[in-house]
Amino acid sequence: MERLKILVVDDESRMRKLVKDFLAKSGYDVIEAGDGEAALDIFFKEKDIALIVLDVMMPKMDGWQVCREVRAYSKVPIIMLTARADEQDELQGFQLGVDEYVTKPFSPKILVARIEAILRRTNQTANEEIVSCGGILMDKAAHQVTIDGRPVDLSFKEFELLAYFLENRGIALSRERILNNVWNYDYFGDARTIDTHVKKLRSKMGEKGDLIKTIWGMGYKLEEDRQ
Repeated sequence: MERLKILVVDDESRMRKLVKDFLAKSGYDVIEAGDGEAALDIFFKEKDIALIVLDVMMPKMDGWQVCREVRAYSKVPIIMLTARADEQDELQGFQLGVDEYVTKPFSPKILVARIEAILRRTNQTANEEIVSCGGILMDKAAHQVTIDGRPVDLSFKEFELLAYFLENRGIALSRERILNNVWNYDYFGDARTIDTHVKKLRSKMGEKGDLIKTIWGMGYKLEEDRQ
């Protein structure tokens, strides 16, 4: 399978190397840029960039301007990196069409997990109809789930919930975020409905239900089986 190409843009060489090393271990080709102008030159030259990891504060051209220029021509996924945990910055990023917003310092492993989740969501990874994790095998096209080879009968919403967990495995998900993505933005019910569905889903999954961890005060996370 052809390796997906990711553009990492940051004026700190140490930060670029850190991200590049983790992405390379996960099977991605990484191209580096040290400023916004270089990033745009590379992006329009390469043509096949699958995702951009983009720092906000950079010389010559900041991340916001790079994002505007890219969005004028492309819907390529963009993850913004920033040293400021500022709500206005985050809102500006989403208004510009940013897919994810990550505050420094961050865990490189979590960044890779977010990148993989975005690429699955935008159908850029191979076999996106087949998702597996820790003995759980989901065939989206056939709407079937097996656990260790055993068929599991799930309701439509339980299936959608498990699919969302699998696509975002390793990432802590708030109840509100799960509602927005599984029940859609027009759902105005109590977020605690998530707890009820998760309880039923865990029960049907048997021992593998333990892979869905509760993040107290927030929501849930599906962890990969390390056995």
